[in-house]
Amino acid sequence: MSLDFLKRLLSAPGPSSNEVRPARIWREEAATFADEVYTDIRGSSTAVLKGGEPRLLLSGHIDEIGVIITYIDDDGFLYFAGVGGWDPQVFIGQRIRLLGHNGDVIGVIGKKAIHLMKPEERTKASTIEDMWIDIGVKNRAAALEQVRVGTTGVIDADLHEFPNGRIVSRSIDNRIGAYTVLEALRLLAADRPAATVAASAPVQEEINHAGGYTTAFQFAPQAAIIVDVTHATDFPNSDKKLRGEAKLGGGPALARGSVNSPVVVDMLVEAAAREKIPYTMKAHPDRSATDADVMHYSRLGVACAVVSIPNRYMHSPNEMIQMDDVQHAARLIAAFARMVTPETDFIPR
Repeated sequence: MSLDFLKRLLSAPGPSSNEVRPARIWREEAATFADEVYTDIRGSSTAVLKGGEPRLLLSGHIDEIGVIITYIDDDGFLYFAGVGGWDPQVFIGQRIRLLGHNGDVIGVIGKKAIHLMKPEERTKASTIEDMWIDIGVKNRAAALEQVRVGTTGVIDADLHEFPNGRIVSRSIDNRIGAYTVLEALRLLAADRPAATVAASAPVQEEINHAGGYTTAFQFAPQAAIIVDVTHATDFPNSDKKLRGEAKLGGGPALARGSVNSPVVVDMLVEAAAREKIPYTMKAHPDRSATDADVMHYSRLGVACAVVSIPNRYMHSPNEMIQMDDVQHAARLIAAFARMVTPETDFIPR
């Protein structure tokens, strides 16, 4: 697995609706071994290994949560909204990297200091409306030289390597999914399957699943593996009875129920047993909260399954995963792809 590629991919800012930088890195890497690499009008990327029937799609969305500037006041302070699902408490005290029109701009999140709060204010949770971004300028005109309403950004946080093969970074949700499917395709390029297989990195999953829908429509697969992150349940106060079991180092999490095809899930379980790959199983009683929710009804329907990487501290600048789980996920997906033949019947019977 290419760790240098992963570090470049995670470090590139790419909030939903502005995923150009990580998408370009992904396509450049894909072009080193795929038969065909293309992008679409929304910015989603696809890399194809050409083979026969059926057509198999491996997908991990490439966008991340971020911020967008909504107003600039006369003193040059920037007001913002979250792009994707945020806990506003995460913003407090953070630096922000804005994708300005002349280059990146670093700002800091400002809010009233605790010393200046009334006693009743100190116990209240902060909201985004209580905050602003300070880029150090003196007025609105100076701010507009660097940013504008609609400028997006991400929390400015670096990747760190931890013990036990664990890494901490922003954008793991779901840059790690885009990485995993491309690594699975790399394995398949070295040992070709019978099927035509594509890895894709759709955009905008965090806000509307648009990239997932259009990617599946264009490639027209019979089956798809969607790789995303899932909440690890190996931290203090986690309720495994509610969330199921998924732990760092325990292998990828598979899922039954909802949009998951029982045929594909059973094939994944068989592949895991054959290759001695560890995994855990989770239940999806309704939606999966991944691109599978739109991919499964593309065209006449797609046999989908969600493969998830256990992730601690999701939607924060310090998401944590274990690289063993990523490697196991890529191997499992490649093993599944090699099981697929023109005779494979994805219709539940």
